[in-house]
Amino acid sequence: MDFVNVIEPEMSLKILSCLDDPSDFVRASAVSHSWRDFVIRHGLCKNLCLRMFSQLSLVDHVNVIEEGSKEKESSEAESSNLMEWKLLEKEHLAYAFLARGCTSFPVESCISEAISSSGKNLSHTLESQNWDHGRALCWISRGHQQPAAGDFLLYKLVSDLCAVTEINIRAFEARTGGRRRVFSARYVRFRIGHRKTGHESEQASVGSKFVWTYTSEMFPMAQVRSLQSFKLPKPVVCLDGCVLVELLGCSERSISDGLYHICISYVKVMGRSLSDNFKVRALDASGRFALDYERYPRSVRTEDDIMSQMLRDCVLDIRSVVSHVLL
Repeated sequence: MDFVNVIEPEMSLKILSCLDDPSDFVRASAVSHSWRDFVIRHGLCKNLCLRMFSQLSLVDHVNVIEEGSKEKESSEAESSNLMEWKLLEKEHLAYAFLARGCTSFPVESCISEAISSSGKNLSHTLESQNWDHGRALCWISRGHQQPAAGDFLLYKLVSDLCAVTEINIRAFEARTGGRRRVFSARYVRFRIGHRKTGHESEQASVGSKFVWTYTSEMFPMAQVRSLQSFKLPKPVVCLDGCVLVELLGCSERSISDGLYHICISYVKVMGRSLSDNFKVRALDASGRFALDYERYPRSVRTEDDIMSQMLRDCVLDIRSVVSHVLL
């Protein structure tokens, strides 16, 4: 019995909404014409994306661009229902690919450039090994009278759409006063967001120029010089945005000026970039965005690659079940 054709649509929607993997909806839409129609018409892939990444609620609409193929002009005989169905079908493909890409693309370094900080030499944090005539370079915070003070580092990400998974930080170690000391923060916190639309004043504070769509918990930072990894509880989608690293509390006082400082030698933001397929366009001052989805970009990571892999996984699952039954 095909329950989609038998029970009430509300109950079918509740059942299929229990799926929590992008591959499941590709499999579901391949069961039959009625299942495919149900999955697409109710926007189940879009709903899954919103459940996985709340930041996508800022997306107003998706514009699908099919490069290399010219859209056929709609004839007068083409019904509005058919046109609506085509739009829903394209949106389904876009969100299916988006959900899969944000969870399966390779995790890479995502920082594009250093924007601003509360100290000096922020660009020194972009290189894993940064030396000048045998002397290690680092970012240096402003001096503080009290150890509870904080500082920040602000970075622009490499693409319009990234799913950030973790941030790696290495504090700077110096030999002062006859001993090695690590100028680390006591805690670190991360904010992910985007610049406010139409905000051009460079004199305004960082807090007033950006909208933060995600704020992490406070992570304790060890007083060691090794690279420390701070993994987010789950990937966070960043739309046309930036990552703010908040350094909270100082651990060491400088002998030269008697003030508390934080020194960072390296920062790396890790995540999955969907730059080849998605471009983000700001719509207005409300903070809403439009996503331009290019179905066939000049990249090896195309939609067909992802969909084919998901269907291959489905076949392997079926084969394993059949083999188990036969045994």
